Amino acid sequence: SRRARAARSQPLAAAADSTMPKVDVTKCAMAFRDEIKSSIEATVAAGGKRPKLVGFLANSDDAAAMYARWTERACTRDGIEYELRRVERVDLEEAVMAANDDPDVNGILVYYPVFGGPIDDYLRDVISIQKDVEGLNHRYRYSLYHNVRVLADWGNRKAILPCTPLAILKVLNFLGAYDSSKPEGDQLEGKTVVLYNRSEVVGRPLAAMLANDGAMVYSVDIDNMLRYRKGRVSGTIKVEETTMSQDEALAMGDIVIAGVPTPKFSVDPKKLKKDCIAVNFSQFSNFGDGTEEVATFVPAIGKVTIAMLERNLLRLHSAAIASDAAASARSKRFAVMAAAFVAVAAVGVVRARR
Repeated sequence: SRRARAARSQPLAAAADSTMPKVDVTKCAMAFRDEIKSSIEATVAAGGKRPKLVGFLANSDDAAAMYARWTERACTRDGIEYELRRVERVDLEEAVMAANDDPDVNGILVYYPVFGGPIDDYLRDVISIQKDVEGLNHRYRYSLYHNVRVLADWGNRKAILPCTPLAILKVLNFLGAYDSSKPEGDQLEGKTVVLYNRSEVVGRPLAAMLANDGAMVYSVDIDNMLRYRKGRVSGTIKVEETTMSQDEALAMGDIVIAGVPTPKFSVDPKKLKKDCIAVNFSQFSNFGDGTEEVATFVPAIGKVTIAMLERNLLRLHSAAIASDAAASARSKRFAVMAAAFVAVAAVGVVRARR
């Protein structure tokens, strides 16, 4: 709705105060979730089914189990049918393939890590493009890195973006980091981002998405730092080596984002640029005490991540409804054509007998 769009794009009023705020992203998340709930109830009122999400838990990871609980709680509250299926990791591929073929399942979510490394990458590609609610299979990732927003060979359906990177972009927009007076793709132009995480699930796609929106991104990993920016050729990302130090990057950073999965890592707030935005998406606090004294500090984004998961599911559900409707229309046209053919053939037989 227009009201929801305004709520989620309105800069945080407190950001203009002399005391930098610690931001609760609930308002940002609820703007999306209210719209999602309204859409689902309208579908149900029209005789349609509620979207169904199936989550697969095949590990004993505490963070994954917590995410599963959050997902179930949010889906129940927002009118989404959710089912958690616990499976042994060696049985996960077969279980996912069964869900791919189940017409009652609209979205599939696997709580990683399962095996870790290349095997988990393979499992992401096992999930059907029609049900990949996290947007992590190869086709969606390729589209992300080449800034392809619509899949022409899939009925012009919108590409699904990974939930956590998308949530971070929505939070930044909520905080006023995006300049809406500029054209899409340039709204972070002139912004420098320092990003601590280069995983294939969050960090690398997030760096590409930020660069696609015009930012200069310094991506920090354990061993090095790389610079991401929009390429000269449309739909490409330029990745470069850099001799800049982390401290120099932090001193320039308008936005600092951290998702390092260890309690031992911490960004020293004394090294942050005054009035920057600091976003934490790790289960641990990656920013030191006093961060909110120099930065607009977002300590957690989980509520917005869940909202983006639901939003992606709704898109998959809508695409499935449209696909079913198109298939039904084709079937009816074929039936009419077949009946007409039979009628013409019957007339021909009658005439031949005369």
